[in-house]
Amino acid sequence: MAFNDLLQQNFTAAIPTHHCRPPADTNFSQDAGLEAWLPRDGQGQPESCLHFTVPREGPPFPNDTRATEPCTNGWIYDNSTFSSTIVTEWDLVCSNRALRQLAQSLYMVGVLLGAMVFGYLADRLGRRKVLILNYLQTAVSGTCAAFAPNFPVYCAFRLLSGMSLASIALNCMTLSVEWMPIHTRACVGTLIGYVYSLGQFLLAGVAYAVPHWRHLQLLVSVPFFAFFIYSWFFIESARWHSSSGRLDLTLKALQRVAWINGKREEGTKLSMEVLRASLQKELTMSKGQASALELLRCPALRHLFLCLSMLWFATSFAYYGLVMDLQGFGVSIYLIQVIFGAVDLPAKLVGFLVINSLGRRPAQMASLLLAGVCILVNGVIPEDQSIVRTSLAVLGKGCLATSFNCIFLYTGELYPTVIRQTGMGMGSTMARVGSIVSPLVGMTAEIYPSVPLFIYGAVPVAASAVAALLPETLGQPLPDTVQDMESRRRGKPRRQQQDQQKQMVPLQASARENGL
Repeated sequence: MAFNDLLQQNFTAAIPTHHCRPPADTNFSQDAGLEAWLPRDGQGQPESCLHFTVPREGPPFPNDTRATEPCTNGWIYDNSTFSSTIVTEWDLVCSNRALRQLAQSLYMVGVLLGAMVFGYLADRLGRRKVLILNYLQTAVSGTCAAFAPNFPVYCAFRLLSGMSLASIALNCMTLSVEWMPIHTRACVGTLIGYVYSLGQFLLAGVAYAVPHWRHLQLLVSVPFFAFFIYSWFFIESARWHSSSGRLDLTLKALQRVAWINGKREEGTKLSMEVLRASLQKELTMSKGQASALELLRCPALRHLFLCLSMLWFATSFAYYGLVMDLQGFGVSIYLIQVIFGAVDLPAKLVGFLVINSLGRRPAQMASLLLAGVCILVNGVIPEDQSIVRTSLAVLGKGCLATSFNCIFLYTGELYPTVIRQTGMGMGSTMARVGSIVSPLVGMTAEIYPSVPLFIYGAVPVAASAVAALLPETLGQPLPDTVQDMESRRRGKPRRQQQDQQKQMVPLQASARENGL
């Protein structure tokens, strides 16, 4: 549920209806005073950012040309839906409205930095240590944001939250993939995706029950203290230990998992000699950690990096173009949040069936292509067809959620162990670039209302073609070294690694049964 911390900004940074506050020393009744001070826009509604320099006397008349000026006494907000948001508390409207987007952009910058920095650290220090740190950082920074005395401090803590939450999402998937046997990876990846969907449902309900932004921010941050305590019970990836050349720690991790799952007999059969014989190839080839430069230097990795970067960018670019403007649908923000969460349930189930039966590549291609088509068609539907437009947007969002679910699993299976977390981090970095660029594309609506939709739709359609250039990983063992990647690229068999994995499957198969 980590990335729902981003979607909470739909509620904590919601923009209520507002208008200028008349001078404090003016005697007026509410209706009469507003009528006298506020000009009307083209739809006959009070202007949000202007008021007359001198109050009008007498009844209103059309095309009033009297002088106006920006709000000089603050604003009056409609608190019927949101009792308080960062917009109402720090007046992030009118000339300051760009600051609201700044808060979102800084959060995304944090996600981008976290994916790069913590992705590298996870490959160097291990998945477990980084996860423990990330849970603590999320809990502390989120709680501090709830008590932020001013907007700059709030943005700083949101940036720190973005860094840690990005790493949590990537590390959880990597640790799960590295502990799971081949036939359960798709199931585990789908279950993780459903947890995210559950978070969207909970977010809508909690935001409705807690309309004050500080209380909501605190409520979604405090649980991470419990996650921090629980994370100490995680077991480090045995595959990561072995790729780092630490057979002693690999043996301890496997024996501990065997003990937890009631398979002590299998655990006692393992010894340093058995592991050394099974992992002789990895110990020979993995004398050092692969650096991030290998993503560009090695031909096989460079091919993966470029293709996967496009997939991550396109999915995030179109996804956040849809979900980060819930107020633009013209219906209850809570209702549309629930609808957007509900569509994930059937979409991810269908995605799981395709991933597990036809393969990762067909699922990735189909989800991106269908999402792009839905968005493109939406761009030519008349605006008065709100039901059709909303339905297409919801269907497109469901396909993009499926694409996200697939790409996390697909990326983890394509990269070798020695650089898997770094590769995941770079993919997530490209996703954050997409989410940062996405709001800027929304500004092209000033040229023509449907231009953003055409762009949001064209990018995933193009990315679906790129997915065809990637190899299929269904039923394939995880690569451990860069050399394994080169072997797979040249089409060489990997029977030795398959035999090694079969020896570890009995111990790894039930590792996650205890939440580890």
